[in-house]
Amino acid sequence: MLYPLKFKPIYKERIWGGRKIETVFGKTLPAGEKIGESWELSGVEGDVSVVANGALKGNSLQELIEIYMGDLVGDKVFEQYGEEFPLLIKLIDADDNLSIQVHPDDELAAARHHSFGKTEMWYVVGHEPGAQLYLGFNQPVDREKYLRYLEAGRLAELLNAYKVEAGDSYFIPAGTIHAIGKGLLIAEIQQTSDITYRVFDWNRVDPKTGQGRELHTELALDAIEYKARADYKTVAAPKLNAPVTLEKCPYFQTNSLIVSGEAVRDYAPLDSFVIGICLDGELELVYEGGTDRLKKGETVLIPAEMNEITLRGTGKMLEVYIP
Repeated sequence: MLYPLKFKPIYKERIWGGRKIETVFGKTLPAGEKIGESWELSGVEGDVSVVANGALKGNSLQELIEIYMGDLVGDKVFEQYGEEFPLLIKLIDADDNLSIQVHPDDELAAARHHSFGKTEMWYVVGHEPGAQLYLGFNQPVDREKYLRYLEAGRLAELLNAYKVEAGDSYFIPAGTIHAIGKGLLIAEIQQTSDITYRVFDWNRVDPKTGQGRELHTELALDAIEYKARADYKTVAAPKLNAPVTLEKCPYFQTNSLIVSGEAVRDYAPLDSFVIGICLDGELELVYEGGTDRLKKGETVLIPAEMNEITLRGTGKMLEVYIP
């Protein structure tokens, strides 16, 4: 019988990274490195997650899907995605601005990279005073205008700048130009893809190479959605011991769940795995055959064959599955 699965984090050193994944979430990071990302659950080739708990410890996510198929991911999910796990879950620590960038959609990513596109969402876990996100164009823009501002180093002037608060969430469809600003700690839910077109890097120099990082100006031109919009932020009133939908799209549904005391979750109708990302507090997971604990900063994969989970304690988590 399958059980709630935890995985070893995959840490990524980034030029803009810091140490908050250790200081806030209690993870032990490699000494002296600026860790920008913790890949909590990944099926990306070359970075496939490995189980960290229980009888299946040491097995990779890929191996589990090959063996358990629909029992692990859900029959409809397995039928659609086969042995590819469809989501990538990250914790992101931006100790400096990330580059302004864009991700291709499914069609372009398949044609160029034989990959999924990258639609994603961000949940703001914490931030420093004045921290902001850049998302989409704030005015009508065509390719020529975009290139003029890019070449002048003024691209940020064309973008929506959102002042953030902890608990905010933002939806970023593939093709949306964007950047995570300095001082943000974010949980990211995205399609399984590691394709990024970097278009502006704030004239930054990598101290290890003495050079600026590679830009992907030409590749990005056909990936960018040039239409202006301002509705990337999700507004949802929180509830106690009941899920609140933050985002639902063809690739994932993400709910916020605040637990105080006990919350019973019936997953039987979903026909999908469920990912739980604990962002605050500590929760006991009670299921048929056992119990486990989910602490702040931990992510758990609840197999599709598990129909019901009871959460006890005090904490906040994100609940993610394929709708």
